[in-house]
Amino acid sequence: MPQHYLAQLSSPQRSAKTNLHLGVTLCWIAGALNAGGFLAVGQYTSHMTGLLSSAADELILGHSKAALAALLMLLSFICGAACTALIVNYTKRHIPRYVYAPVLFWEAILLLIFGMLGQGLLKHEMITVSFTAILLCYMMGLQNALITKISNAEIRTTHITGLVTDIGIELGKMLYWNRDDAHAEETKVVVNRQKLRLHSQLVLSFAIGAVMGAAGFKYLGFIASVPLSLALISLAIAPAFSKTSGK
Repeated sequence: MPQHYLAQLSSPQRSAKTNLHLGVTLCWIAGALNAGGFLAVGQYTSHMTGLLSSAADELILGHSKAALAALLMLLSFICGAACTALIVNYTKRHIPRYVYAPVLFWEAILLLIFGMLGQGLLKHEMITVSFTAILLCYMMGLQNALITKISNAEIRTTHITGLVTDIGIELGKMLYWNRDDAHAEETKVVVNRQKLRLHSQLVLSFAIGAVMGAAGFKYLGFIASVPLSLALISLAIAPAFSKTSGK
């Protein structure tokens, strides 16, 4: 993949095309981590809706430790998102050319740690949650907040519910029959084909990543996350080697 193309993906100068390509890449990584992470720790670490519901269920059932464990994973996701906000806002003021690179690089380092030490971290727990699961939740929050800030909240990468909902809405618009020509043009129901294509590509990328991640963790184990880390490192360092990324 050309160096200048990678630099554009993490450049502070954004376009709809670069947002889409970065979103698709991060969706692929999120899908791989979410599916592979489930095989590793038995938890879907990007599913905060499920975690919050699980905490409520466990609390009512009298399983206080399990409820606290779910809340701990939720808190880890929030901490990841907060760290992205801190890093991006700092770099935007002090090193604007590399505003998004530090978060990508930080996630890559954490992925390397996960790949090299994840099996060992499974043996250590906080309440009843392994440090591996906490690390995965933190990375999911880190990544989702990054693409949210980059795309002005148009793209999410770690959960699919909103994307699938929007796809359904646009499909409903597409199927709607504007029979009454007497109404003004602005009252007609019109499908947003660009949004439909965008969200469909993101969902497809997540699904492909999930299949690849599940297969990688099943046959290779934690080391399957190393290629994902290398992909993020490539995105993070590309602007440093590009003469055009800062212009």
